[in-house]
Amino acid sequence: MAAAPGTVSGAAAGAPRKRPDGRTGVSRPGVGWALPAALFFGLFAIVPLVLVAVLSLTRWGGLGAPEFAGFDNWVTLFHDPVMIKSLWLSVLLTGLGVLVQTPLSILLGVWAAGPQRNRAVLSAVFFVPLLLSATAVSVLWRALLDPNFGVPAQARWLFGDGNLLGDRTGAIGVLVLVSAWQFTPLHALIYQGATRAIPEVLYQAAAIDGAGTVRQFFHITLPQLRNSIITSVILMVVGGLTTFDTVLILTQGGPGTDTTISAYYMYTKAFKSFDFGAGAAIALLLVVVATVISLVVVRVSGYDKMAGTKDGLS
Repeated sequence: MAAAPGTVSGAAAGAPRKRPDGRTGVSRPGVGWALPAALFFGLFAIVPLVLVAVLSLTRWGGLGAPEFAGFDNWVTLFHDPVMIKSLWLSVLLTGLGVLVQTPLSILLGVWAAGPQRNRAVLSAVFFVPLLLSATAVSVLWRALLDPNFGVPAQARWLFGDGNLLGDRTGAIGVLVLVSAWQFTPLHALIYQGATRAIPEVLYQAAAIDGAGTVRQFFHITLPQLRNSIITSVILMVVGGLTTFDTVLILTQGGPGTDTTISAYYMYTKAFKSFDFGAGAAIALLLVVVATVISLVVVRVSGYDKMAGTKDGLS
């Protein structure tokens, strides 16, 4: 029987179709739908990455034509003690950021997922740092931590001479604190949405079995947040390894080179020493390190083997 005028046939409307293997299901969009995203990614990610890789094999001070140098920049890079130290500092700050932000953001996100009105108001206030740029946040905290006019100057009984950025431990602690203050709300928002997606029937069944709030959190909420935790950690790793503006404004790599992370060292090499070849090599190395760490997290966590969002129910 022919379709009535003005209607769309079942096949055209995305009705189930029979697959070659005999199963039925909604047909997937063709490859053409992915072309705009693929072109955008290729133009603004792959092409610049290739150009950076080529630049890392040259000597260039910003003027004239680059001079091919082979792997000289890479050899120098791996024999540079400041570079090796900066890489370890980047990994250290990233690891501290994950350890501090993950439990805070999980607790805050789960709490904010509650239905009470006061939670919504407090969550909106707490998410304000997320709306600020990293530069504005860094300037704000630099003023607050000023040893002469800031909070440490008014509480020397707690902060001593007040110069928190004057030693390695204090400077690293400040960087971790500022990063957590700004970005914990982002990850809390991820956990808030994931918590609200957990079926309520799981908590109802647990309550009938006598499970309290703490047991429900560890046996229901956390397993259901597994995918979100992995996603959040990967975002923290990539963000931590590429942090730049916070270090530039708060510590400028000091004292000495105690907070000179790789991204900041790349900036000093390229835009202060005018060695763009070495700067490109550092940038490419950061991409490789971030990619490897992210892949390791995915592989170790088993995230790549998950078939769906219900895997936490087991």
